[in-house]
Amino acid sequence: MGRRPIIAGNWKMYKVKDEAYAFIYAVNLELPDKELVESVICAPAIFLKDLVKREGENLRIGAQNMHYAQEGAYTGEISAAMLKSYGVDYVVIGHSERRAYFNETDETVNLKLLAAVNQEITPIVCVGESLEIREAGTTDEVVKKQVEKAYLNVSKAEALKTVIAYEPIWAIGTGKTATPEQANDTIRSIRNVLSTLYGKEVAEQVRILYGGSVNTKNVESLLATSDIDGALVGGASLDPTSFLTLVNAAFKKVKNQ
Repeated sequence: MGRRPIIAGNWKMYKVKDEAYAFIYAVNLELPDKELVESVICAPAIFLKDLVKREGENLRIGAQNMHYAQEGAYTGEISAAMLKSYGVDYVVIGHSERRAYFNETDETVNLKLLAAVNQEITPIVCVGESLEIREAGTTDEVVKKQVEKAYLNVSKAEALKTVIAYEPIWAIGTGKTATPEQANDTIRSIRNVLSTLYGKEVAEQVRILYGGSVNTKNVESLLATSDIDGALVGGASLDPTSFLTLVNAAFKKVKNQ
């Protein structure tokens, strides 16, 4: 069996409490075995405690952000240790919206990655390019720099505990999606960067997801490629039926291996 796929839903700033509960109850008993497919919901921080309590055997809960400091006078922030204390398993780091609206940088992404793995939380490290970069033909160069900076001072053992999400900024929430070939080519390029940093064995084990207007209609074609190990999904993860369809597409890939 190859790399275990991950379908990670990013709820962003959507849902109120009752809606979040209803979603969890709707999917809990329908998800495939977590040993075959990892099903993750990255929810707003205010819901994390309650959702961890309600997660079933095969669902895991992630956060959408965290601070890199262990503690301190950072009003409104949440540390990796706080997330760990509530049983949160994943955290999204460096999402393009965090970079664009909240001053996330390659340097803070690196610090957050190190803090997350120190607390045994799996970071989903986001990288990706703008439309201008894509049209200029420099996607691989830009993404290479993002990966190198994100993994600065990260050991081989720590790198194996991470997940990368390639999310072309021009495809997020726009309805535009990179073709499976475009996405796979860039993800293969990311894997080559990891190979240079850590060796081929590590590069072949780290899972790399695609994110950018993934939906029930395009997920199978994306997952059918050689190097895409799952998806970081926005809008299509808000509906339980849609989320289950995405997860089942990943399960289908596993069964066909």
